[in-house]
Amino acid sequence: MNITFNELRRIKDTLPDGSIHRIAKELDLNVETVWNYFGGYGHAAGRPMGVHLENGPDGGIVALDDTRILDRARQILSEEHAHA
Repeated sequence: MNITFNELRRIKDTLPDGSIHRIAKELDLNVETVWNYFGGYGHAAGRPMGVHLENGPDGGIVALDDTRILDRARQILSEEHAHA
């Protein structure tokens, strides 16, 4: 799946507090892996999750081999909108 880098960051930035830890726990990943997935590449303890960056408009294109983290983030956001 392809998504712009800016869209991926927007999704991360709109998640409610604690969502990164929640996603990590639910998917049995370490928190640094989830941070790295959303563009926080300074977390050395995170493992690769099939994220490939290509320069371009809107922050570039991110090709995701594994969408589980993104799918879970979108589910959390839809839950938040349903409760609003």
